Amino acid sequence: MKKAVLSVIAVLLLVFGIWAYNLLWGKPFNIDHFFERYLIGAVMDEPEILTVVGVVENSMLDFHSHKLTDASPQHNYKMLERDLKYLELMRRYDRDLLTHQQDITYDMTDWLLRTNIEGGRWMFHDYPVNQTFGVQSSLPSFMTTHHRIEDEGSAENYIKRLRAFETKMNQVAESVEYRAERGVIPPVLVIDHVVREMQDFIAVPAGEHPLYQNMEEKLAELDELSSSLKQELLDETKAAVENEVFRGYQRLIDLFVDLRDRAGTEAGVWALPDGDAYYRYMTRMHTTLPLTPGQIHETGLEEVERITLEMNSLFEEIGIENGTIAERFARLDENPEMFYPDTAGVHQQIIADYTAQIEYLYERTAPLFKRTPSADVEVRRVPEYSEATAPFAYYSIPSLDGSRPGIFFINLRDIKEITKYGMMTLSAHEAVPGHHFQLALAQEMEGVPTIRKLYPFTAYVEGWALYTEWLLDEIGVYEDDPYGNLGRLQAEMFRAVRLVVDTGIHYKRWTREEAIEYMYKNTGMPRGDIVSEIERYIVAPGQALAYKIGMMHIQELRKQAEEALGSDFDIREFHDVVLMNGGLPLEILTGVVETYIDETLEGGRFASN
Repeated sequence: MKKAVLSVIAVLLLVFGIWAYNLLWGKPFNIDHFFERYLIGAVMDEPEILTVVGVVENSMLDFHSHKLTDASPQHNYKMLERDLKYLELMRRYDRDLLTHQQDITYDMTDWLLRTNIEGGRWMFHDYPVNQTFGVQSSLPSFMTTHHRIEDEGSAENYIKRLRAFETKMNQVAESVEYRAERGVIPPVLVIDHVVREMQDFIAVPAGEHPLYQNMEEKLAELDELSSSLKQELLDETKAAVENEVFRGYQRLIDLFVDLRDRAGTEAGVWALPDGDAYYRYMTRMHTTLPLTPGQIHETGLEEVERITLEMNSLFEEIGIENGTIAERFARLDENPEMFYPDTAGVHQQIIADYTAQIEYLYERTAPLFKRTPSADVEVRRVPEYSEATAPFAYYSIPSLDGSRPGIFFINLRDIKEITKYGMMTLSAHEAVPGHHFQLALAQEMEGVPTIRKLYPFTAYVEGWALYTEWLLDEIGVYEDDPYGNLGRLQAEMFRAVRLVVDTGIHYKRWTREEAIEYMYKNTGMPRGDIVSEIERYIVAPGQALAYKIGMMHIQELRKQAEEALGSDFDIREFHDVVLMNGGLPLEILTGVVETYIDETLEGGRFASN
């Protein structure tokens, strides 16, 4: 009997071993295994991504929560080699044997791999340390937002990660130097920003530092740990911040101070080696459509003109006549009722008001959707240590295990930046039915590989969020609120202007100052916000194009469906098709929508997830 049991166990272990080998190293059994293996291969060396999505956190299978992602040039080459290998392997499969959903995943993965491989030519053209999303600010934010401290083990892993800061920053320094040797050095304005930010970061005493306070606050919630153990963990945290963390940042500060003498003042990537071709690639990569910078620039000019006419009509309705868009918004902003008073408790009030708007939008948009996410969404303040250079607002996805909700972060660095007439639009974009619906629902898809649930294509994600801003006007949310509608149009104008200024900087060789003036004249946004935005486009060429291009493409696909289906068109069905197939390049989303149209015309029902 004992031998029989051992034999069964041996056979099971052998079967599991063969399955694991094929999944991770050999040829997968089928195409779905391939897709899962590709994702596993992509993230196995990305411990920070694993933590963000909440994969096997703080469990027996947790192999990553004490590590940080490699930031060396060698890691870039490793990822490129991986993509080459997987593209060759994927193309061995017979596409005639694939299901509809497997076809979509194949097309998406093929597009992704081909685009990544093409981009290998320019994989050292970016700036890993920058004022908008650089490692010097994103890493501390990752530690305080995503690293869970819920027991002694996870607290110790937090400390191990702090001790890994020095290694990580040395890798970043190596990567920056590697780029500099190839003529890729950030402009002076970027260097000045990041040096000042990093100097401020290490000027805070370790015992008062956000990385220490995060540990202190989370340990205070763990009643099962003794006071002596908590103090021991805090002492180790403080030592790690004082030593490895601060030394790592000082290494980068010294490097960028030296680089400043070699940096130029040109804002556009045209000034980099092979810069024009690099920007054409970034344009295609971010929009996921075969558009040229010239085409996008002209589209932007046309959209700015159209939205200006709509804005002027609304301004006249509320009694603000004559003047440029900037001048009219300036007069609107003289009204104190458009802003919050700078009083005690105002930050909590702003968060409460955004939360109430989200609850309202859940109810108001319910008739447009067949389903809503099971994950909640919360409004939180951007961490104060990153407020100065962080975006005005952004969304963070829920964890896969359900332990962390979706989070709508709002920057409260200056309450004068928060206009009440723009809040509803922002709530729709970042939360409901924008990013939260799209990203959280994607995680709930069934019967598709994990890559379909998680991969963020900017034009799709941001295009959807901007499309939902427009939906609010379509369903009458602003029917009796011209101020709110002006806020919506200001947000859309902001994205239309991006088409002009991003291509202006990187394609038409505009200066930073020219771009700032164009955006100010046409949006009426505060100059401080505009400067931050223009400087963001300088370090992220092409990314800002994705929003308006994505919105317009989704609108066009909907128009195509409405015209083809007539009375059979169902807005809930259309939204389900767009949402429940996960994030896709717009070229592939087009094919998905066309299939939905064809199957509906044939009297069938499109099988969205």
